[in-house]
Amino acid sequence: MLGKLAVYLRMCGYDTAYAGDRGVETNDAVLAIADNEGRTIVTRDQTLANRANESLLLEGLDLEDMLAELANTGIHLAPADPPTRCGRCNGPLSPESHPIDRPDYAPSDPRTPCWVCDRCHRVFWKGSHWDDVVTRLASIEEVA
Repeated sequence: MLGKLAVYLRMCGYDTAYAGDRGVETNDAVLAIADNEGRTIVTRDQTLANRANESLLLEGLDLEDMLAELANTGIHLAPADPPTRCGRCNGPLSPESHPIDRPDYAPSDPRTPCWVCDRCHRVFWKGSHWDDVVTRLASIEEVA
């Protein structure tokens, strides 16, 4: 239920597992993954939060409210510069080390720095979405 939040945390450089990416649907499975991988569960589900060894229970319904709650717990929210995590799969990003045939969705200008996910091979760059995230997170950090 927190997929957009997971993408924002990944953009901030946090190693963020998302149950939806793994096809996990039960609380027991989420708890097992968190225990096996030493993760803190971030959730809006009070029952799940109460069962977890480490959890953050969020109350907000929209992304900005959830980000503000995280910032208020001391989690620094600013995009990692340079980017380090794939927003799609959480894999590590590497700078594009040599000219590649960029996919149609990526900028064709070779002067635009890009990063490639080591896991899913998706290409990332600092475009308008990056700017929007920077602006949104800066406003959250100012309030927190």
